[in-house]
Amino acid sequence: MPFNLAGFDFAAVGAGLIIFIVFIALMVILAFVPIGLWISALAAGVKVGIVDLIGMRLRRVSPAKIVNPLIKAEKAGLDVKVTQLEAHYLAGGNVDRVVNALIAAERANIPLAFERAAAIDLAGRDVLQAVQMSVNPKVIETPVVAAMAKDGIEVRSKARVTVRANIDRLVGGAGEETIIARVGEGIVTTVGSSASHKEVLENPDMISKTVLAKGLDTGTAFEILSIDVADVDVGRNIGAKLQADQAEADKQIAQAKAEERRAMAVAQEQEMVAEIQAMRAKVVEAEAQVPLAMAEAFRNGNLGVMDYYNMMNLQADTKMREGISNSGNQKNQ
Repeated sequence: MPFNLAGFDFAAVGAGLIIFIVFIALMVILAFVPIGLWISALAAGVKVGIVDLIGMRLRRVSPAKIVNPLIKAEKAGLDVKVTQLEAHYLAGGNVDRVVNALIAAERANIPLAFERAAAIDLAGRDVLQAVQMSVNPKVIETPVVAAMAKDGIEVRSKARVTVRANIDRLVGGAGEETIIARVGEGIVTTVGSSASHKEVLENPDMISKTVLAKGLDTGTAFEILSIDVADVDVGRNIGAKLQADQAEADKQIAQAKAEERRAMAVAQEQEMVAEIQAMRAKVVEAEAQVPLAMAEAFRNGNLGVMDYYNMMNLQADTKMREGISNSGNQKNQ
């Protein structure tokens, strides 16, 4: 069956196609251009153009993270420009936190420029917390610090340090760990210079006065307002323990030296025993030569039979007298 184009309405189809294309184009524009943000900024009296919003999209900047803080700053009466917020966002900063810090500083009458706040934020510090700490000081509690007075008694103390943020030194200034370390060093110095632990117990404020006078906040991001000693306790008698350890060490040294002398005496005794044994061996060897010499004398005619008997009688008489003398000594004992 042939297709009849006589009744087909080309005008209606063309109009529908145009409407569809316009609708698709409008959807693309609405998806790319944040019209809602533009209307919100316009209602708040913030001058942000459509072109600026499109430029943010092209520069891969989230318009919401720029426009919303800008509206907040405008309502707070701050002189902040879109380019400043966008530059800080591109640098990796937190735009909303910086604006909140500027508003808090403005309300607390603390001079804080946008460049300073942005630098503090990029340095990795919480600029809003720093402003809040400038208004409401923070209390840092140190751990228990053990120190020994001159009398050898250990004193254990703990301090509370009240600090306020120094905004001008937040960039490049030391943190809380440095404050705690310096306070601990000051406590050790103060207690160590005391003649007795009783002085520290009677006047614990001498610790806070001495430590506070050292200027411990130099080079830090804080300003120390006060140092208060929270607790002071008496610890171990380290001096007595050191003396006992020294006495034990001296005892071990004396025992080692005595053992060395004993070993030397034993060695000398063994050496003397060896020498005596060697002498006895020589005597036995010499006695073994006597019969041989006598036999040689008999053969050569130098010794007669009577001479031999007289010598034997003399030896027997000598042994008898020695036996009588030994028996007499035993009776006397």
